[in-house]
Amino acid sequence: MATVALLGTLDTKDEEYRWLTKRLIEHGVDVLTIDVGSFSRSPLADISSDEVIREAGEDVQALRAHHDRGEMMTVMGRGAAAVVRRLAEEGGIHGLLAVGGSGGSSVAAPAMQALPVGFPKLLVSTMASGDVTPYVGEVDSTLMYSVVDVAGINSISEMVMGNAAAAIAAMAKVHAERSTSTPDGKPHIGLTMFGLTTPAADEARETLTALGYEVLVFHATGSGGRAMEKLVESGLLAGVCDLTTTELCDDLLGGVLSAGPDRLEMAGVKGVPQVVSLGALDMVNFGPEDTVPEKFAGRHFIVHNPTVTLMRTTESEMRELGRRIAGKLAKATGPTEVFIPLRGVSGIDVENGPFRDADADAGLFDEIRAGLEGTHVMVHELDQAINDPGFGRSAAEALHRLITRTTPDHT
Repeated sequence: MATVALLGTLDTKDEEYRWLTKRLIEHGVDVLTIDVGSFSRSPLADISSDEVIREAGEDVQALRAHHDRGEMMTVMGRGAAAVVRRLAEEGGIHGLLAVGGSGGSSVAAPAMQALPVGFPKLLVSTMASGDVTPYVGEVDSTLMYSVVDVAGINSISEMVMGNAAAAIAAMAKVHAERSTSTPDGKPHIGLTMFGLTTPAADEARETLTALGYEVLVFHATGSGGRAMEKLVESGLLAGVCDLTTTELCDDLLGGVLSAGPDRLEMAGVKGVPQVVSLGALDMVNFGPEDTVPEKFAGRHFIVHNPTVTLMRTTESEMRELGRRIAGKLAKATGPTEVFIPLRGVSGIDVENGPFRDADADAGLFDEIRAGLEGTHVMVHELDQAINDPGFGRSAAEALHRLITRTTPDHT
């Protein structure tokens, strides 16, 4: 039978969680309650707040002696994330449901973000009608606005939370069935693209599709890179064709499309085969022209469209990007190859193109070569621009070789 984890502050939401437990059981699922109340000793809890604190690596008595609510919420979130991750990996739960206000939601968020994409997770929150980025992150959390405060059971909350209970019960049942079935789908590949690397990405996608993969394309706009990294972490990708690493530019220089400092690391951590290129490292992305930070006055810009302004990276910036990329890839635990497009890294970094700067590109390439010399990472240098015919195909075929070398039963 499917099991739904109910996560919440049982010291302040006892009535709501008892009601939800009954509804979930009526819908034919088992319930496991996880208490994240700061000083809770609820008899309803299957996993107590003390256990959650210890899971976070903290001393229960010492933490509570501080009487610091912010610290407590942070620890509870960290402990809850560890608890639900472990339970999901063990197959002990098949869905996660939490209800609460800002405090409860802040604890539930890291727990939900610790679960893989595809694992059912639903948050009923007073905070779900505004910016939900802190609660969703890069996972497929379902958010439901509570409409009224989560403060007892009334005619409105009964309808809203009743829908939530029915929804998570149904999702958990399907997830439990899927978890015990034999997968027969095609291996998934993550592929990054940008408007100015589209021809290369299209060629790689077509090549990989013909080789028997299902290709998931991620637009390298910050959220796209983070989503791909999360899918790698979730174990859902057989390989990564990371042609477009431009998000690293925005992380370095404060552009609007950063995927954060951990971009280009998860495949290496998980040992997933990866082929990496340098797509669109010639540019940093800003919003409308009048929003570009004043410190960049005098730099080389292109107004890509009314909402996107591109700034050309300099040689020193390209060298730093090369050092960062080489440093990340040198640590990879799985098979990794790099493809360098010697004649340009984007559609506008080509001969007579508006962002062509051979010296800046050469600095990038030099740092890649130096940083990966003597490592397990193979570097391919192609006398092509990234969008020239054959470049995307070469990268895709290399990834296929890495995957089949790792999993010889792949056909």
